[in-house]
Amino acid sequence: MRSSNSGGLVYSTDTGRTCPACRQALTACRCATEARQAVLGDGRVRVSREKAGRGGKTVTVVRGLALNADDLAALGKRLRSACGTGGTVRDGTLELQGDHAERVTVWLQAEGFDAKRSGG
Repeated sequence: MRSSNSGGLVYSTDTGRTCPACRQALTACRCATEARQAVLGDGRVRVSREKAGRGGKTVTVVRGLALNADDLAALGKRLRSACGTGGTVRDGTLELQGDHAERVTVWLQAEGFDAKRSGG
């Protein structure tokens, strides 16, 4: 006999569809809101340059920003604009196209983050 935490009630005749995580009605579920507001980083901001696994393209990666998902996306937009490049927010990290590690470190320090260069 196997038990699983992901299984359980998904529909109730009283409330309709329910969230599998909190078992509340989908209209009353707050799981998505709480997930967006959760802090993703550890507060130790590290800026590195990576090339491996990206088809030879250089990417600047910023890890450890202690921000929730919405604030991280807003900071990423401002940082991409300051560097004049594209990028994305993925799994709690900022990824910028190109080698902008020095510029990003200086910019983050000017914004009040304790950013440090990491890697080569």
